[in-house]
Amino acid sequence: MAKRSAEDSNKPAKKRFKNVAKLLDPNTSGIYVTCARRKGSQCRQELMNLLSEKIPEYFDLSKADDEDDDEGEPEEKKELSIEEKIQLELEELKESKDSKKEFLQPIDIDLECLVFIKTRKPIDPEVLVQNICGECFESGKKTTRYTQKLIPIMNTCSAGGEEPLEKVKEMAKGVLARHFHKEKDQKPVKFAVQVSRRNFNQLQSDQIIKTIAEAVGRDHGHSVDLKNYEKLIIVECYKNSIGVGVADNFLKYSKFNLQQIYDKQQDAKKK
Repeated sequence: MAKRSAEDSNKPAKKRFKNVAKLLDPNTSGIYVTCARRKGSQCRQELMNLLSEKIPEYFDLSKADDEDDDEGEPEEKKELSIEEKIQLELEELKESKDSKKEFLQPIDIDLECLVFIKTRKPIDPEVLVQNICGECFESGKKTTRYTQKLIPIMNTCSAGGEEPLEKVKEMAKGVLARHFHKEKDQKPVKFAVQVSRRNFNQLQSDQIIKTIAEAVGRDHGHSVDLKNYEKLIIVECYKNSIGVGVADNFLKYSKFNLQQIYDKQQDAKKK
């Protein structure tokens, strides 16, 4: 066996690759986004720009929970000079732009073709995705290049620990309440459950589907319909996290795939 040269022995050892991807914490809301291979960073950037533009149209951002808004506010405001007023307006404009980004936070996950954008109240991921897909459907205009499918997640829980299915059930009940458990005038709903698992082996899909169906219940005459469902319950399992969201118009809006919505609208115009 050849001996290592002195030069080789002095070379620093190669560092092992360290996975710095973040796990999704419980009680996280946001949007999973699929994209083309090797286009994750471009997808993330264009989506952050699009969402930052759209969220003031869809939501009242002044209703955000912020207990520190009034801290440090002087009791009396001094008279400002013209220069000071201009500077104040510029600072407020900058803060307004930056505040939009605070409602949206990209989370690094070590999966190719998948991006996650974390949201903060009052942003509602289900409403956000519905509106973006609806606008694309109605206008036939393409506002993204790398973004493909949008998957709304209203809440998450951990798949670890004891009785993970019970945690899933309790978390799901909160997400499903406004769709299936209204206190007044709740109508029967035909629904289906879709489970996606990525780097996840803690629970089987059939276990999760059964648990979600139990969370829906039969009190209002709800029923499973895999082909003609009115609402699709989406369950996204990633590593140690299980997230749930509900989609309306899922088939109408090409399974929330912006590229497919655009392609179908263009085909329809040609006919």
